[in-house]
Amino acid sequence: MGYRTNLEGVRQLQALAGADVTVEWFDLPHYKGKADVFHLMSVLSPLDHDLAVVYLPLMPARLAEFLAARGINFIHVPDEEFETMGCNVLALGPRHAMAVAGNPETAARMRAAGVTVELIDGADICRKGEGGPTCMTRPLVRG
Repeated sequence: MGYRTNLEGVRQLQALAGADVTVEWFDLPHYKGKADVFHLMSVLSPLDHDLAVVYLPLMPARLAEFLAARGINFIHVPDEEFETMGCNVLALGPRHAMAVAGNPETAARMRAAGVTVELIDGADICRKGEGGPTCMTRPLVRG
């Protein structure tokens, strides 16, 4: 839930998803204000059923508790790698990820957690366009 979303949108999504699906929603931080295009993938990238890359300082507290209660472990993005899209990581499959080069500590932490990391040069397409690997794709099925 942020400046571009509201409870009516959540209600409509729930109606479209059907009664057998539960739509969970979380408040996003104000961060850079109403004009910023901030979304959940800015602070969270799932890597497997029990693992995610996160930037905890901007993650909604209720979301952090929600994930921890479900046994999801966190790989923490350091402060100095948040602005360079250390958290915007695309899961290509379980524990297999595509990430923007230039975030060596985040990549090392993923590898230490058993993740195969594919690095892309995102200097032009990602950083200038303010969209990382998750923003540039629309996966329909993941391995």
